[in-house]
Amino acid sequence: MDKTRQFTKTISLKKYGINHDNFNYQLSADELHAVTLEKGLGVEASSGTLAINTGEFTGRSPKDRFIVKDAITKDKIWWGDINIPFDPDAFDKLHDKVISYLNEKELYVRDCYACADINYRMNIRVINEYPWSNMFAYNMFIRPTSEELKNFDPEWTVINAPGFMAVADVDGTRQHNFAILNFTKKIALIGGTGYTGEIKKGIFSALNFILPVQKNTLPMHCSANVGKDGDTAIFFGLSGTGKTTLSTDPTRKLIGDDEHGWNNENAVFNFEGGCYAKVINLSGENEPEIFGAIKKGAILENVVMDGEGEVDFSDISITQNTRVSYPLYHIENIKQPSIGHNPKNIFFLTADAFGVLPPISKLTPNQAAYHFISGYTAKVAGTEAGVVEPQPSFSACFGAPFMPLHPTEYAEMLSKKMKDAGVNVWLVNTGWTGGPYGVGTRMKLKYTRAMIHAALNGDLGSYSYDTYHIHSVFGVAQPRFCPGVPTEVLSPRTTWNDDEKYYKTAFKLSNAFRKNFEKFESYASEEIRRGGPQRYAF
Repeated sequence: MDKTRQFTKTISLKKYGINHDNFNYQLSADELHAVTLEKGLGVEASSGTLAINTGEFTGRSPKDRFIVKDAITKDKIWWGDINIPFDPDAFDKLHDKVISYLNEKELYVRDCYACADINYRMNIRVINEYPWSNMFAYNMFIRPTSEELKNFDPEWTVINAPGFMAVADVDGTRQHNFAILNFTKKIALIGGTGYTGEIKKGIFSALNFILPVQKNTLPMHCSANVGKDGDTAIFFGLSGTGKTTLSTDPTRKLIGDDEHGWNNENAVFNFEGGCYAKVINLSGENEPEIFGAIKKGAILENVVMDGEGEVDFSDISITQNTRVSYPLYHIENIKQPSIGHNPKNIFFLTADAFGVLPPISKLTPNQAAYHFISGYTAKVAGTEAGVVEPQPSFSACFGAPFMPLHPTEYAEMLSKKMKDAGVNVWLVNTGWTGGPYGVGTRMKLKYTRAMIHAALNGDLGSYSYDTYHIHSVFGVAQPRFCPGVPTEVLSPRTTWNDDEKYYKTAFKLSNAFRKNFEKFESYASEEIRRGGPQRYAF
């Protein structure tokens, strides 16, 4: 893939209020890599990969994400702790201050787009303060051809000023950093944070409003791949559950690793042009495709290296959220274009640190809707200050921070699409077995891969008493046998060797599910409510 510029085009930023011409338009990845090194904003790893430090913020800041409350959004957004309203006048004033700040800076500008399906394409202009932020946009959004750029008309604008610090009392923010969506002006305004994930998640959040409201298309926080027979598999999961790892499969073509739409033609299309993978404890043995993608053109974030540029992927002294971004073409086995048809299997991934959920189980349609709305995973000790034992963590639709509408609206769309397409839905526990975190061990990746392959190949069979066991607490159907997986691993209770402790812990998690679901009960049907686990109190 040639990453050099093959076109010339003159643009102006005056319509954005930027009056100088000290900006670099559509630089190649190689050029942005070189500029970052020249300015001392990054270093090069031994693999040739650019390594940068995002500064104070090494992850998203959900409490500092806002949506302008205006005529478009006021009656449609699910306002609350996730979708925090922002005053239109305050936005205009803050926007003007950011633009004044950027008028004093050398800038990096990129035209790109989201959505591989041309019928849903969103043209985007990204204006960055830092060259490596613009390189991230090159990696993560879809790259137009030189012909497409000739008449490129940006619909949305991302304005990214990591060095600008808001004054909370004056600007209406919570603190000095912010990420604000304005649907009337079609602007994603980001400041005070160098974490690149805010750039892509801003556009993802916008699409999560636009697609269902305007185009009756389901946006999904998921990865997807396609088999040799054209069957598409979808993987939902929160960060750290294996979404990128499990969809990047040498036997199947990757559609994308994080953000997709499911349209009315029963097609699944990628929003992005790259992958943004966690690299904590990454190894070439366990994740060869991702490991191999870390080369020149990729960006490593917040990793620790020695004097020779060798990365220690186990070192979390900066953050546990170490990341790499790379363009899709760094993976050999990809679907081009990034569109799949005929979805047949959906996997809900959860890293259950309580160690009580089966490693794989089949869900009924009602259970699927319940678990989709719940979006469960778990926090383990050390991931956040004050977390000393496993804690349940729920994120509706496996992506609540990016969902502007009420979760049940997405769940209803998914339920209809699942029924129309006749898909199988599986709950996969990539977390702990043999006990909770600190006692048991993390499920072996080779076992999880074997279970997913068995589900995809139809080797887990249709439901019967001989092939499945109904879990006595969660009511899900866990297979009794799976090729390549020891039988005892399939039963979480068996791996504990202590029935009393197992059931106490299982009902503890069951109660957490039900407590979390209380806020959705008035919106959910009785059938969906029955898809949840049993109630019991110790």
